Amino acid sequence: MSIEVKNLYKYYGEQAAVKNISFSVKDGEIVGFLGPNGAGKSTTMKILTGYISASEGEVSVCGMPVTVDSLNTKQIIGYLPEHNPLYLDMYVKEYLAFVAKIYKMSDVKDRVSDMIKKVGLEVEQNKKIGALSKGYRQRVGLAQAIIHDPKVLILDEPTSGLDPNQLVEIRELITSIGKEKTVMLSTHIMQEVEAICDRVVIINKGEIVADDKASVIGLDTKLQTVYVEFDGNVSKSQLSKISAVSKIGKVNEGWLLESKEDLDLRKVIAQFAQENNLLTLTLKKEEKSLEEVFKNLTQQ
Repeated sequence: MSIEVKNLYKYYGEQAAVKNISFSVKDGEIVGFLGPNGAGKSTTMKILTGYISASEGEVSVCGMPVTVDSLNTKQIIGYLPEHNPLYLDMYVKEYLAFVAKIYKMSDVKDRVSDMIKKVGLEVEQNKKIGALSKGYRQRVGLAQAIIHDPKVLILDEPTSGLDPNQLVEIRELITSIGKEKTVMLSTHIMQEVEAICDRVVIINKGEIVADDKASVIGLDTKLQTVYVEFDGNVSKSQLSKISAVSKIGKVNEGWLLESKEDLDLRKVIAQFAQENNLLTLTLKKEEKSLEEVFKNLTQQ
């Protein structure tokens, strides 16, 4: 495993920011770490990078225990914090060379050149960081996070504050990086998670409430929801006579029908329409979005 977290706690005074969480991330996996503000995301990520210490529990990266004073784990982790801490008066190339020297890299000039190409900074490489747009500053932050070729990349809100075009560009860049490294990223943008991540871990009030593939997380496979519109008037009492239907809701011109029975609800509805001389104008199975799942799991 690239990342292994076991029974992790973090207390600030008497308040527990993280409560007994455990999860692991496989080599080459891109994992989205989600949660509302104050849920414990940034705290967990800071512990993973060795920036702060855990109160209790075990954290390891590539088999090595993570501690605040451990240089071994810091050498194999790339980290982009939520608030990108750049030196605004330094030039892009100068700053990346500075970071490379901190990691005691021998091929500094070549490595800086490679990073500039990799993250798309060629046009901006001779500018001061303070003169760059937010999107390009994020590219500089990503470049410094991967310049030492880490095995694990941890990104805290990497697309925060970006415009739609910048967001797409950084998303594509993270996807490209994820083909070579293990990536764990925190974000509030659900479409980003669905587009990038192999797996999702959701944390709420310091506790993990979901951990599964992005495509299936939180879904009740036994629950079916179907949206249907008929060409004539149909009452709720009529629909309630369909034995398979357990819940009925009116939505605009149609109905949302739910069932937990092991059958295709669309066939039952089509048969109901035929028996009552109705035409179905719309008949489709509703899929629950990751955003809906997130709200359900993290609401008070």
